[in-house]
Amino acid sequence: MHSATPNPITQAYQRDGFFFPVDTMSREQAGAYRKELEEVESRASAEPGRYNTAIWFTNANFVLPFVDEISRLPTILEPVKSVLGPNILVWNASFFIKEPHTPDFVSWHQDLKYWGLTDSGEVTAWVALSDADVRSGCMRFVAGSHETGLLDHRDTFADENLLSRGQELAVEVDESKAVDVVLEPGQMSLHHGHTFHASHPNQSDDRRIGLAIRYITTEMAQRDGIRPYAHLVAGEDHCGNFQLLSGPIETMARHNVELAVENIKMVENFFYEEAAMPGKALR
Repeated sequence: MHSATPNPITQAYQRDGFFFPVDTMSREQAGAYRKELEEVESRASAEPGRYNTAIWFTNANFVLPFVDEISRLPTILEPVKSVLGPNILVWNASFFIKEPHTPDFVSWHQDLKYWGLTDSGEVTAWVALSDADVRSGCMRFVAGSHETGLLDHRDTFADENLLSRGQELAVEVDESKAVDVVLEPGQMSLHHGHTFHASHPNQSDDRRIGLAIRYITTEMAQRDGIRPYAHLVAGEDHCGNFQLLSGPIETMARHNVELAVENIKMVENFFYEEAAMPGKALR
């Protein structure tokens, strides 16, 4: 009897701590989702009092139906399930946007260092809604770095750093070992919460737009007995560690905005345990 053929995504992910590229949608569909985002941005610019832009850079899946839709696409969920198993929650979804010719960057860090989760049953799906290449400041991973466990970080609070605390690894990272995660619109990468990753500024003429969807197993929990909100997107939840929500049906609906704000308040202490930086996304 022959054993089942190993899943190439799972094999590479377990070995390297990441996998890319994965085709999730056509370039045209990615462009349509980008248009939806930019329409919301345009409305927010016209009505700043109504739109809390910090929310869709932290809990976009709570308030933007098209983000919730993306998070449930089978072309995304099947690769995620191959890594995490059948029972999956979306913990949050954040946009990472670098405007053209700007100094914004992301320092070398590990995600799970700051998220206050009880285990490592998490994978981030980073979905490109624009071209992400070396010139535009694509992500960079260090293969095998997920095997180190969580290392010490230091906070810089640098203005151009897109992370909440400007956090960076307190160890030297060998840049020569970094892999450039080049993605076309509609492609995604998957990475482990312990994987070293970073990105350079956008030197291109277009925006670099990525949607980072954080998937966790239903066995995961938030530290200190806190029960934030989450979306069940695959399988069943027999653990009850999170309060389950249905997806939004209207853009920035008041009820969903209130839930998102409440959720941010529940988890923000984990992001800002040592200091506070108002106005930065929780990343």
